[in-house]
Amino acid sequence: MASSRNIINLDDEASSSSSSRPPNEPRPAAFRDEIDTFADAFDRRPRDAARDILRDDPLDGDIGEVPMSFKRKQKQSVFSQPGRMLSALTGNRFGSRSPASGPSSTGTATPTLLQSIDPERRDSETFAPGTGPKDGVPLDWYAEGPGRRVGYEDLTAIDWIFEHTKERQRLRVLQSGATGLVGYVRQLADSSQVWIILVLTGIAVGAIAAGIDVVSDWLGDLKEGYCSAGPDGGAFYLNKQFCCMGYDQGAKCSDWKPWAAALGIGSAFGKWCIEYFFFLLFSITFALSAGFLVQEYAIYAKHSGIPEIKTVLGGFVIRRFLGSWTLVTKSLGLCLAVASGMWLGKEGPLVHVACCCANLFIKLSPDINGNEARKRAVLSAAASSGISVAFGSPIGGVLFSLEQLSYYFPDKTMWQSFVCAMTAAGVLQALDPFRSGKLVLYQVKFSTGWHGFEIIPFALLGILGGVYGGLFIKVNMRVAEWKKSSTWLPGPLTQVAIVAFLTALINYPNFYMRAQSTELVSSLFEDCSLVLDDPFALCKTGAASASTIVLLLFASVLGFFLASVTFGLQIPAGIILPSMAIGALSGRAVGIIMEIWQHNHPNFFPFSTCDPDVPCVTPGVYAMIGAAATLAGVTRLTVSIVVIMFELTGALSYVLPIMIAVMLSKWVGDAFSRRGIYESWIHFNGYPFLDSGDEGGGAQHVPDITAGQIMTRIEDLVVLTATGHTISSLRAVLDSCAYRGFPVVSDPRDAVLLGYISRSELAWNLAACHLPPETEAFFSHQPLADPRSTLDLRPWMDQTPLTLPSRSSLHLAVSYFQKLGVRYVLFSDRGVLQGLLTKKDCWHVLNGVEETRRTGAAGTADGVRGVHSTGGGGDGVDEEENSLLGGTRGSLRPESPSDDRASGIL
Repeated sequence: MASSRNIINLDDEASSSSSSRPPNEPRPAAFRDEIDTFADAFDRRPRDAARDILRDDPLDGDIGEVPMSFKRKQKQSVFSQPGRMLSALTGNRFGSRSPASGPSSTGTATPTLLQSIDPERRDSETFAPGTGPKDGVPLDWYAEGPGRRVGYEDLTAIDWIFEHTKERQRLRVLQSGATGLVGYVRQLADSSQVWIILVLTGIAVGAIAAGIDVVSDWLGDLKEGYCSAGPDGGAFYLNKQFCCMGYDQGAKCSDWKPWAAALGIGSAFGKWCIEYFFFLLFSITFALSAGFLVQEYAIYAKHSGIPEIKTVLGGFVIRRFLGSWTLVTKSLGLCLAVASGMWLGKEGPLVHVACCCANLFIKLSPDINGNEARKRAVLSAAASSGISVAFGSPIGGVLFSLEQLSYYFPDKTMWQSFVCAMTAAGVLQALDPFRSGKLVLYQVKFSTGWHGFEIIPFALLGILGGVYGGLFIKVNMRVAEWKKSSTWLPGPLTQVAIVAFLTALINYPNFYMRAQSTELVSSLFEDCSLVLDDPFALCKTGAASASTIVLLLFASVLGFFLASVTFGLQIPAGIILPSMAIGALSGRAVGIIMEIWQHNHPNFFPFSTCDPDVPCVTPGVYAMIGAAATLAGVTRLTVSIVVIMFELTGALSYVLPIMIAVMLSKWVGDAFSRRGIYESWIHFNGYPFLDSGDEGGGAQHVPDITAGQIMTRIEDLVVLTATGHTISSLRAVLDSCAYRGFPVVSDPRDAVLLGYISRSELAWNLAACHLPPETEAFFSHQPLADPRSTLDLRPWMDQTPLTLPSRSSLHLAVSYFQKLGVRYVLFSDRGVLQGLLTKKDCWHVLNGVEETRRTGAAGTADGVRGVHSTGGGGDGVDEEENSLLGGTRGSLRPESPSDDRASGIL
């Protein structure tokens, strides 16, 4: 390395450029042959050749009698001539004939100078009209374009511009040959790939969701008892609902056997102790089983998965996050985790399951699997099916994907999301796992409307929901930071066992907390006037309601702390349903208070609008609005929550109070922090996610400084010169540093920017070229270089990188990363390289992370120093240890560009 700029220019005898060859040195045979060919072409009657060429000029003639028109020539119909029908069916262009292949006007083919050149020579530097990208031929990678790609390494960002360019080129080639019936069939097959994948994804997600509902309900009921083979046709594999189907009251069911009755214990205290013991035993067993599956088979199956999905859809590569083992582990672990009775839900993880299904079906289509941008568009559409089956809300799922998950969501993706969500909901409806005609257990109907005086308690629930959301995020993040910083804590499985034991120990005495979350929310939402069985005693009136209110509020407070500790453990766990349960508990308590107040003081002036013989206050409505408010406070969603609640109730009249509560909840939650729970976990895990909709006034505040103040200057970069390299010297550069890319300049003195080459492409080419170590390598056009004995790296170099002046504002640079999805931006003044800014650099500045940029810091990305990305809780994967090229830094094991591991998501 030379000078303080670290510009690599190894100018020795073994690595000198072709342009610096001594003038008296004899040329290789290949160059002498080319020169002789040119000489023969010029010696062969140059005047006659020029005359023959001009004779073929279409303008060399009398065109005065032919009227000239600039109107577009009308395309003839397929049926205008009998012979054109066969051409249309076979795919030939109508009346098209290559002028180069046909005879000239003189009847003999006259060779031109370009035709006499050896066809085996790599003459891609020449660009002739009519052979550009608009004619459906591949790009000339030697002279233009963003460079070719080997693949993306783990925990790196994709190049959105390159992926979109590659897709446009593919479509251009497809359309250029899509003539005739065969061509139209090919176009139809190409455009239908996405729809087939999404329909298959919807079918798979609907079936998996139905299976998770049935298995989790059976395992959850197994904590209390089992279904015996009795006179009513019971069987062990039936849960309590199916075992007692046909009974209006569950106490009259004879086939369901609690564990105390099965063991023949008759005393009340003995029954309580035995059932308490089995409740603890099964809860801990189920939680440990879920944690064991995650730890042994798929570590990415833990948590909700939504923060990682947002990061992946934003252009980040996380290997094995959407693989088959992750899908199986997440599905089985979700059944066990939900059945354990811990304060977690399956709604968020179902989004992860949906994306895993879509990723498996994407592998059936090489065109989509080979393009990271198209793959993420399909995943955005597939994510809606997870919420669709979780809440029975197809439209809410589409809006959830649009509002919360998607980074790039065009109109066609919305239509694709709608189809996928509709298919998943239709399959779930057809399977009917609850045998009730409901997509989810807590779909309810209300018999009455709401009154004007109820706006005040509805607004109060909205404020409480925002306070809950803000406090929950702070407590949950403090717990996560404490676990990450404490070295004396036990392992992940031990933590799961401890939390499961404490949760079961607290849940069983309170029968509101003892029930499964779906059953609890369903009972809290129900209208007492339509209830036949009241297992939770929610419809009691009079003085008995006081104990109900106390138990509801006590359960909501305990659920708040248990959910704060549970969300973040190494098990599949969502936060949507626990938030709804906590909000429904407090909302039901407020509703009962309002009902008692109205009942005891019917003449109070706010209650003057109530009808005398009709219930004026419905506590179930308060539970529903409280659930929506707390969910909005935690996730900071607005429109999708309103639509989901509307689809759950089917009552259009309750949309306005839900909107008011959600609006107030978001405002109050934003006063605590602009980040929702998912954005907070993205920040905690260090994922470089830049919200494309954040204009700088949200959670990611853009400082009012120039980009030159935070960019990595050229003095701190390892820069490659255009010439003066050998394969061994470039390998030495890769071994000496861990940077993910290198700017290419003309020479050390001028430092004129020529392009940028990524570490993956450079390392793959050095390993796959099978040339001696002393072979010359270069990044610029060398007209006298022998392609058989040199390595031309121009096709793999980005020759058109996005550049900005070094005095540009940081806001403009951030907009490049947010709107265009680029991985890096180079800064140059009048063509001279000044510095580099990467996506991770930008993320660290916006999120206020103080990272040192010392030489040799691990975990760099795209040339930035000192950015080390790991997952939360110490489960992160070092970027260099899981690189594309096989493991350790400096490893040069060749890998095919078509290798499945080279695709971003597995």
